[in-house]
Amino acid sequence: MGARIAVVIVLSTVFSYLHMFHVLRTEALERLERHVVERTAREEAIFLLAQDNHAAFNRALEERIRSLTQEEVDASFERLFARLPDGSIRNRPESFDGTRQVGLFVPRGVPMDDWMRRRLVAGYEVLSQYGPAFLVRFKSTFITLPEQPGLIYWPARPTYSQDAPANASVASAEYFLSSMPENNPRRETRWTSVYQEEISDKWLTVVTTPLDMDGRYVASVSHDILLEELMARTLSDHLPSAYNVLFREDGQIIAHPQLDLERSPGQSNTEAQQAHLRSILERMKTQGPGQEAFALPEYGEYVAVARMRGTGWFFATIQPENVVTQAALSAARIVLLLGVLSLVIELAIAFWVLREQITRPLLGFTQATARIASGDFKVELDIQRQDELGHLAQAFRLMADRLQQREEELRVANEGLEQRVEERTRELKDVHQQLVQTARRTGMADIATNVLHNVGNVLNSVYTASQVAKERVMTMRLEHVTRVATLLQDRQSDLAAFLQEERGRHLLPFLNKLGENLVDERREVVALLDEVGRYSEHIGEIVKVQQDYARLPRMQEPVLLAQLVEDSLRINSAELSRHQVKIERQLESLPQVLTDKHKLLMILVNLVSNAKHALDHVPASERLLRIKLERATNDRVRIELRDNGKGIAPEMLTRIFQFGFTTRAEGHGFGLHSSALAAQELGGTLMGHSDGPGQGATFTLEIPYQPAQEGT
Repeated sequence: MGARIAVVIVLSTVFSYLHMFHVLRTEALERLERHVVERTAREEAIFLLAQDNHAAFNRALEERIRSLTQEEVDASFERLFARLPDGSIRNRPESFDGTRQVGLFVPRGVPMDDWMRRRLVAGYEVLSQYGPAFLVRFKSTFITLPEQPGLIYWPARPTYSQDAPANASVASAEYFLSSMPENNPRRETRWTSVYQEEISDKWLTVVTTPLDMDGRYVASVSHDILLEELMARTLSDHLPSAYNVLFREDGQIIAHPQLDLERSPGQSNTEAQQAHLRSILERMKTQGPGQEAFALPEYGEYVAVARMRGTGWFFATIQPENVVTQAALSAARIVLLLGVLSLVIELAIAFWVLREQITRPLLGFTQATARIASGDFKVELDIQRQDELGHLAQAFRLMADRLQQREEELRVANEGLEQRVEERTRELKDVHQQLVQTARRTGMADIATNVLHNVGNVLNSVYTASQVAKERVMTMRLEHVTRVATLLQDRQSDLAAFLQEERGRHLLPFLNKLGENLVDERREVVALLDEVGRYSEHIGEIVKVQQDYARLPRMQEPVLLAQLVEDSLRINSAELSRHQVKIERQLESLPQVLTDKHKLLMILVNLVSNAKHALDHVPASERLLRIKLERATNDRVRIELRDNGKGIAPEMLTRIFQFGFTTRAEGHGFGLHSSALAAQELGGTLMGHSDGPGQGATFTLEIPYQPAQEGT
């Protein structure tokens, strides 16, 4: 027995070492991986922010380039810039205060045309707007044109553009070359090598993003990013017994404990450091996705590497393998020592414990277990002992008594179980029936609310058309007919002579014009009554559409979308005309498509009506509604309604489609909600956008594009 225990101790020691080594190795790799992931997420934030800044900046720059008129370009260029005696073009000295303004520099000899002037003026305006905000995290922001002219916002050196030599050139600069289409075909953000700035002697890198318009390279935006803090944190903030390395994929070391920062990183890496980095990069290629930590046996190290998003740089933490080995050996030695010491004690007490204290009591427990298994719960055990077996005996007796009690309770409970199940089933059925009734009433209320709202929109047009018809009838010159009839009756006896008089000669032309006027008035009244008829027919269609929500979807039919857009404008034409709303149409000619005509018309009527209300606060001469119909993709068609009305606050954009939400005092909040539901039923989407209060709003409806000939 002692020999067997000794063998067990030895094996336990070996397995303990292997287990501890495995556990510590796993923990070390996990610790390294967590550290690298956390550090990478922290350090890459500034680079991701630079990319986001560039994306927003380029969008704003492109919009401004497209929106500038030639008159604005000429006026702004002449006001801001001038060609100096040295041949370069810079800010006008009399208006440049040399503090925090955007500086312009066009080298001598660069030809200037309208296209370059437009980009420089747009760049000056956008950089003036965005530059101060970017200054919080970035040292400077500058724009470079492919012809070499540039704009820079650098408050630390506000006169940089004024001090540059007239023949200064950026043609060989790394950031300039990286933006050229031949060097950057994917038109992505690029980062320069790390270099030391001559002015401040600080390490930095330049991030540059090109901007193409209509397939043409027009400009690039750049940030200077200081790396002093990043490099310092890389060297000082590390795990115990480990160190950090920051390097590029091409092998350039950015930060390393053995790197002399008095020289430019990457210029004189030792062969050992280069071989080390090559081994790390090659091992990374063999790792599976999501595995940042691995062992590097040839160097006796554990390495965790993560790519920093944005730059493509790598952050690595390296720990020697002997740290884990030493800890595992120490744990194994302790296990071995304790095992040897316990072996003697175990051999001394094993015989007595096994015979007197364990074997005999266990035999009694075995017999008691057999009796309980046979259904005899009256067992006899030695419950006078004060050790663990005595407590176990007491617990065993208590268990037997409770088992007997539970068996009796179970028998009684089974007798009433079926009755309780039936009662509970009936209760659940009643509750279910109540829920069904409540859901049905709620659905009916929603449908009724939508019907009232949509019908209300059309009834407004019906009322308006009827009022206009009433005004037309009231202004008809029927009293002139009575006057003419009275005149003819008075002169009935000498009618022929009266017609030869001067006053009588004007009577027939007057009757002719009066008849033409009455015919025109009748035509306009009939047209208004026709509008009332069409509105009434649309009310019926709205009711049918809403009834469809509670039944099967409506059958699709061929529809000319341009005509349907015009119908929605005709339905609202009375209110649009009364409010002097100008309509601009950009309707692409499309073949008939298969869709639910009346659901689509309901959506457009709601959107046109909402746009009219949004324009109430705009002067009558400036009210404008633009409607655009176009193919969005091969299988989608887009209808866009854009007004220049009161706009929508950002916090409201997420709520405008909610049931019952409205921004008008007299509104009900049903129109956009029901329109969004109808758009979903058509297989499309309805989205709203606004740049803020006073900036107007745009609602975009996209539906599937299914030509009628393909669906038949």
